[in-house]
Amino acid sequence: MALHFSKEEFSSRKNKVLNSMQEQNLDALLMFRQESMYWLTGYDTFGYVFFQTLVLDKSGNIILLTRAPDLRQAQNTSNIEDIRIWVDKDGSNPTDDLKAILNELNLKGKKLGIEYEAYGLTGRNALRLNKSLENYCSLEDKSDLITKLRVVKSKEEIVCVKKAAELADKALDEVWRHAKAGVSESKILAEMNRVIFEGGGDYPANEFIIGSGKNALLCRYQSEKQILDKQDQLTVEWAGTYRHYHSAMFRTIPIGKADPKHHKMHEACVEALKNCESKLKPGNKVGEVFDIHAKTFDELGFKKARMNACGYSLGNTFSPNWMDWPMLYTNNPYVIQPGNIFFMHMILMDSEHQLAMNLGETYLVTENDNERLGKQKLDLVIL
Repeated sequence: MALHFSKEEFSSRKNKVLNSMQEQNLDALLMFRQESMYWLTGYDTFGYVFFQTLVLDKSGNIILLTRAPDLRQAQNTSNIEDIRIWVDKDGSNPTDDLKAILNELNLKGKKLGIEYEAYGLTGRNALRLNKSLENYCSLEDKSDLITKLRVVKSKEEIVCVKKAAELADKALDEVWRHAKAGVSESKILAEMNRVIFEGGGDYPANEFIIGSGKNALLCRYQSEKQILDKQDQLTVEWAGTYRHYHSAMFRTIPIGKADPKHHKMHEACVEALKNCESKLKPGNKVGEVFDIHAKTFDELGFKKARMNACGYSLGNTFSPNWMDWPMLYTNNPYVIQPGNIFFMHMILMDSEHQLAMNLGETYLVTENDNERLGKQKLDLVIL
């Protein structure tokens, strides 16, 4: 059994969930988020693209309902002992199999929490689920119950995040080593992924973002791969990933020669990041972090170029993205706590001049301050 955490760690997590369920008067929780299943039991799969759910009742019983390909996946990666299989066939409705499990656990007429905000629980499956349980029990959206527990990382989790940060640093070394005129973005991506995998890392929960020229202004991955020009700009956003825990970084690198505006934009990004660091402390609200980010850029004349969020929590996330809750935007009331992991990205996209500048780092919130997990310099590197 390939469990990545101690029995005591898993026991502590389960007790936290049961306590939260008791506080919210839930008789059972139906998990559809892969992050919840992995965090609670170690279950590691991409089988969540099909209907599957992990049932936890208030007595502590855990039952996984999934498809045949994930039977051994659960046996090999998790501590789940009771695994049920729904059968693929024309017209099959796995919610009927789920209802049988609920009957077995005497949950008829009881109050159930459901993780509706889950990539695996498609709209069609949610409609089927609701119809199957209509007049059977009381349903409440509890998508954030486990998410709010996962946001504070344990000592064992922090070890994984710091390992991910080491891998992210190594990937940046490869960018600096290979990014130069005449080199393909494909080569840069290949070398970044190579050092992460050679270091024992995992696939990230979303693709690395890479783009040069006009594509340096994009904040999402797209499939065009270009050859770097003699004078160019390269934007790269990536994450080191270890046991599904992420540590992300963001850079824009001028190639050959930097535009004078690149220097001013970079200076603004460094100032904004430092100011955000000053707010990323226990007791402050995450909305305050964004506000200082916005104030810094706006006062420096970059209001039109900045974004409306400046980061988010990171943790054990699965495809399609590594962004976790909560996000750093104005008026977000979440109070920062020790053990939080946040990726803070300073993004400037000047569409008028077709210039980009990005600077992003991952931080661990400590008892009184924060620790930048990446160890690379923040200087503007021109290659």
